[in-house]
Formats: sequence, structure tokens, C-alpha cells
Amino acid sequence: MVPTSPMPSTRGLLTQPYPPEFLRQYLLSAEAWQPSPTAKDRSAWAKVPAHHRTALIAEGEKMLNQSWAHLPATLWLGYVRTGDRAQFQAAYFGRRQQLINLAFAECIEGQGRFTEAVADGLWLICEETSWCLPAHLRLQTRGYGLPDHLQSTVDLFAAETASTLAWIDWLLREQLDAVHPLLRERLRFEVDRRVMTPCLERDDFWWMGWHRGKDPINNWNPWCNSNWLTCVLLLETDHERRMAAVHKIMRSVDVFVDFYPADGGCDEGPMYWGRAGASLFDCLELLHSATGGKIDLYAEPLVQEIARYVMRAHIGGKWLLNFADAGARGTVEGLLVWRFGQRIKDPTLAAFGAWEHQLNPVSWVGHITSPGRLVANLQVVATVESAPAAAPLLRDVWLPDLQVLIARDAGDTTDGFYLAAKGGHNAESHNHNDVGSLVVYLDGEPLLIDLGVETYTARTFNAERYQIWTMQSQWHNLPTVNGVMQENGPQYRARVLDHQADKESASLTLDIAGAYPASAAITRWTRSLCLTRGRQIVLTDDYELNEARTPVVYNFICHQRPAVLPNGMVQLRTTAGGTVEFNYPGAELTADVAAMQVTDPQLQTAWGDCVYRLRLTETNPVKSARRDFRLAVLPTTPTP
Repeated sequence: MVPTSPMPSTRGLLTQPYPPEFLRQYLLSAEAWQPSPTAKDRSAWAKVPAHHRTALIAEGEKMLNQSWAHLPATLWLGYVRTGDRAQFQAAYFGRRQQLINLAFAECIEGQGRFTEAVADGLWLICEETSWCLPAHLRLQTRGYGLPDHLQSTVDLFAAETASTLAWIDWLLREQLDAVHPLLRERLRFEVDRRVMTPCLERDDFWWMGWHRGKDPINNWNPWCNSNWLTCVLLLETDHERRMAAVHKIMRSVDVFVDFYPADGGCDEGPMYWGRAGASLFDCLELLHSATGGKIDLYAEPLVQEIARYVMRAHIGGKWLLNFADAGARGTVEGLLVWRFGQRIKDPTLAAFGAWEHQLNPVSWVGHITSPGRLVANLQVVATVESAPAAAPLLRDVWLPDLQVLIARDAGDTTDGFYLAAKGGHNAESHNHNDVGSLVVYLDGEPLLIDLGVETYTARTFNAERYQIWTMQSQWHNLPTVNGVMQENGPQYRARVLDHQADKESASLTLDIAGAYPASAAITRWTRSLCLTRGRQIVLTDDYELNEARTPVVYNFICHQRPAVLPNGMVQLRTTAGGTVEFNYPGAELTADVAAMQVTDPQLQTAWGDCVYRLRLTETNPVKSARRDFRLAVLPTTPTP
């Protein structure tokens, strides 16, 4: 056993009202807990709407004659040799998705047609040396390369794999025993050896949060904990060991909750909310169910604010506010959002979840299929498909802890301007150097953008992270000062000077001087943004420098190519044909536009093959200036 480290002090949102003696009394045993119908309950699975039953069986049928992906040593070594993550992960996740598709097809059909293939998939995964990803092998003592067969370590996907196997054990227990009784015995042995025992006995997994000053607290905490909790509740039969594991999970989740800002904002962005705030929801749902409803934190204000973040970050259609590593275009799990909205008794959030599901019916299965979510979603899908549905399109959002402003010309519509801006600091989870940046949309389509992140490689999370162009402040809507970009680190941060919002306007004023290193020679840099509803957006940069070695460059990242016109005017366009007049001080600044080819598939999903950087450069180095940039919609000319 690894020596334990001191546990962090927390507010104890879970552990204070629900101490060990509470769990000893109310935590249901593995035999008593019935989290869902099993495949044997044919009447329950028959209630899944016919079109979903058909789709799930069809997915299983595709897998019946598909060979299982191989994970050879050279594929494992690809990460350390080239930095590529995609090839290994395609095979790794392909195995798991194949198994899940087969298992749920059998649950739906119930005729034994898929059981043998499920057994093959389970056995194959039990035979893997490690369930971790190559990119996460830093958790093992011997570091990156090949997994160490002598040491079990728990990353996101070891935990996710264990949870997947635990759910299949629950759903198909009779069917698997009919194949051979040693199959489930092996499954349970591997889940315990690889996840349950290491997590219970060790405290050196950084995601547990015991070293808050050293390690980050992010989506890993609730994601790993929710999967570990699933395994314990489904498989652990020793009640004392079961109770000890659940209580340790609750202490670890308390660290995550303590870290979360009171405004509920997710600094990782809305796509990561699906494995941050939403994984907290997974934990709370499991605890609620396994105690017969006695653990219930859904009235807690922080839990409610965490739930609401995802609808606050929705711009319109499939566009999401994508500060940090999140993607700008995507979907959220609508059925999960609906369930969260129901739990906190928020009809607006529930309606957003229903809208998301009805608009994107496949969004009920996330980027990574988690069987526990799929089971829960299948039980409500018929209800949600006829539930009230609406995207709230909130007029104003202010997240004071995250320092994020969101404002529209009007609520409940994508018509007109949408403005979002951030302060914060440059050591946020999945950080980009973007303090003071903004995005602007018109009629629900992007004008000034946040690029997001390329497909993950080794560079994304090592010392070369900020050599990646999308991470740099010069590829955000920010100035470059004396040739110097923003720097990464917690000390590089903004200070909020003012925020206002009413029916006429919304504004944010920041001091962003602290986001730049001393070499930028900034004495003061005040950045103000104001949306005057129905009229314009004005960005003002007011600054003083200790010295002016080179001209300041104001960078603006555009979805479509800007048209530079005379007299300090640029036209910005959307793909839908909307046009904005962007005025700048033409006597003091010169304009140029450069195209940047987009070759990364993940970025192409949002932006296509090219994006553009508009650079407005001071004609001469100056030590102080006030520059106003105005965006106004050009009136359309009536068709004769």
C-alpha cells in the first residue's frame, strides 16, 4: 500500500451531512441496489421507442462480423515516438464502442444473438495489459512508453473501461453466465485489480485532489470518481469495504466541488462540462439511487449553478462559447441535460435539454459512450421526445468568478449581435493565453472567433503547448505589445474594473496589463467592451507603456475574409451573408489580412479550410493611446 497523504480540508458538501455512520445505515448493498432493469426484464426494454430500438440493434449488427482492433506494442509506442494519439485511440475506443453496441443490442433484442460477441469483447479487454491511454502513462512509476504489467494505474479511461464492464456485468449477468461462469469472475477480478483496489488503497492519483496546491482540479476528478463509484456500487459485496470506498469518493468529490467557482462557470468550456459538471451529476445520481434518495444535494445553489452553465454557454444552433480547449461547434447530451434540469427543478434547463435532444437526436450519446448514461437516458427518452423544448438564448450572463460576460441584442433570439468576453487568468484548466479576448457573432453566425484546439498530440500537454498557434494570444482577439504576447501562468491575469448590464446595453471593463510579461513594458492597459443593443459593439483599448520599441498590433481572428476598405473601415462577413462595418482609427493604424490554412480535422469541423487574421498596426511606436474599434451592422439594400 502506498503511504497516504494528508487529506485536504473542504467544506464537505457531501461528507459533512453524510458521514460514515450515515453510509453504514443507509447505503444499499450490492444485492439490494437495483439501478436499472437488466436485459432479463423484457417489458422494461420494450418501452424504449421503436426507432431507438431499431437503431441500437442495427449498430450491434454492424459489429457482429467486424474484427476486433489490435493494440500491439508498436501502437502503444507511437505516442512517445511521434506524439500522435489518434491511431492508438481509434483502435482502443473502437474496441470499447464495439462492445457497448453489441451489449445494448442484446439488451434490446433479448434473443442471445449478440451474447457470444459480447463475451469475446469482454475477454479481449480483460486480456489488455493496461486500460490506460499511452498519453496518460505518466501516472505509472516507469513513465511513458509501454504499460507496466506490475503496476495498475487509474486514468480517465481505465476508470471508464471498468465502469463499462461493471454495467455489462449487471445488464447481462444471466446471459454471460450461460456462456461460461468464469467470464464474469474474470471481469470482476480485473475491475477490482485495476481500479477498485488501487483507488481505495492509494492516494497518489493526482485527480483525487489531495494535493491541490500542486495538481490541477478539473474534469478528471468527477469523471474518474463517477466511474469508480459505479464499480463499487455494482460489484463490491463487502459492506465495510463498500462503505469505505464510497466515503473516500465523496471526500474526493468534495475537493472538486470546493474548487468550483460559486457562479458555476466551467473554465474548461461547455464541451468539457460534459465530463466536469455533468460527471458531478453522475456521482450525485449514483449516490441518490444507492441510498434510496437520502443523499440529495439538488437544492444546493452551487450544484444548480453548475448545471445551468451549459445553457449559458450556448450561442445558437450548434455554436457554443468555446474559450479554452473546447470546440466552437458541437452538441451536448440533451437527455442528460434534461435529467439534470428535472433534478434541480429548473424547467428552463430541462427545456434546453429537450431542445438539444430533439434537434440532435444522436446527442444523447456523447463523444464517448458511457453505459450508465445510456441506461439512464433510455429510460427517459420517450418522455423527452414529447417534452417542452426551447433554447433559452439568454440576453445577459455574467460569471463574476470566471470573469466571463455574455450579452445579446435581445433574449430568446439569435438575431443581431452576440458578444462574449473574458478576463480570468492564464493558468486555467485547458488554458489558452487569452485574457481579455472576445468573440462576436451576428444572427447566430461567427464573425470574430475563438479558434479552439487542434486534435490532441503530445505537444498539447507538454512544455511545447504554447508553441501551438491556437494557444497564443496573437491568435486570439488581443493586442501584441512591443512584439510580446501574453504569457502563461497564474500570475498573468485580468482585473475586473466594471461590469454593467441593463435593457439598453451591456459592458465590461478590464485591466489586462497583468496578462503580459514585464518585457511588454506595459504600465496600464484598460480594455472596455460595450454592446449597445440593436446598434453597435465598441471595443476600446486605452494604454500607457514604459517604452515603445515596436508598434502595437491589434489582432482580430475572423471566420470569413475581411475586406479592407479606405478611411479606417473593414467589412466583416458571416457565411450566411451578414455584413458588419468595422471602423478603426485609420489615421493611426494600418490594416492587413493574412489567411491561415486549417489542416487539422478537429478545427476544420468548426471553421473549414481557412481562417483569417486582421492585423491593425500602429503606424509608429507610441507610448500611450486610446483606440476605439466600432462594429455596426450594415443596412441591407432592399431588392427591387
